[in-house]
Amino acid sequence: MKKFSDMGVPTKETPFEVAEASDVVITMLPSSSHVFDVFTGPKGLLQGGNLLRPWLLIDSSTIDPQTSRKLSVTVSKCNLKEKKDNLVIPVMLDAPVSGGVLAAEAGTLTFMVGGSEEAFLAAKPLFLSMGKNTIYCGKAGNGSAAKICNNLAMAISMLGVSEALALGQSLGISASTLTKVFNSSSARCWSSDSYNPVPGVMEGAPSSRNYDGGFASKLMAKDLNLAAESAKDIGQKCPLTSHALEIYTELCKDGNETRDFSCVFRHYYSGMDEL
Repeated sequence: MKKFSDMGVPTKETPFEVAEASDVVITMLPSSSHVFDVFTGPKGLLQGGNLLRPWLLIDSSTIDPQTSRKLSVTVSKCNLKEKKDNLVIPVMLDAPVSGGVLAAEAGTLTFMVGGSEEAFLAAKPLFLSMGKNTIYCGKAGNGSAAKICNNLAMAISMLGVSEALALGQSLGISASTLTKVFNSSSARCWSSDSYNPVPGVMEGAPSSRNYDGGFASKLMAKDLNLAAESAKDIGQKCPLTSHALEIYTELCKDGNETRDFSCVFRHYYSGMDEL
């Protein structure tokens, strides 16, 4: 708060005070428990009872779809202190993002949004002021569902790219050469062309700065757990999800919680540096 206050940005002491001073509130928090606390806990956004000033509440946290849907129902039971256009009750959107720290800094995030389509269209200019893509995913909770599916695919593709690059190096092909092959062939993906896990191959990627910054491995493990739990809830078999979760859980236990998730390359294929 001091950092932003020093920059001239107004700050408040509690989420409730933020709500009392805002027409739109955006939250982005680590887990479902944090989101519940900020919304419904002591001095939370909804502490004022069923009368709210904000007409729009956007949660960009990566959490389970069930929590997003519960919060949407809770918010829909409130009323607005002042009518907004044709709205008499506040609306909530779940709008997690993709692109990581680099895209956040560059303003090129992708927002995946669940909730009322009317609210989505009203909020679209706000999303596009922070990112370059915004995709409407349907009913409440669908944005959260899209995010955990996206991160599941990202985790598994990072493991596949890491293993393939390590095998290629063992067979005598440099990681930079094999990356060129991947990115000109059917193996091309975000993990190969934008976030390469091998140190020295891609300037600006976390792998080229000792895996500092980026998307923490503990957050990837958390998101994989959300995917695994969601699959369990609906009886869906997801064997690759379970295996990826085991790998990233072990990665965190071995002291890599705060390192970027691409450090899985170094952890499992140590000694395989750029040739």
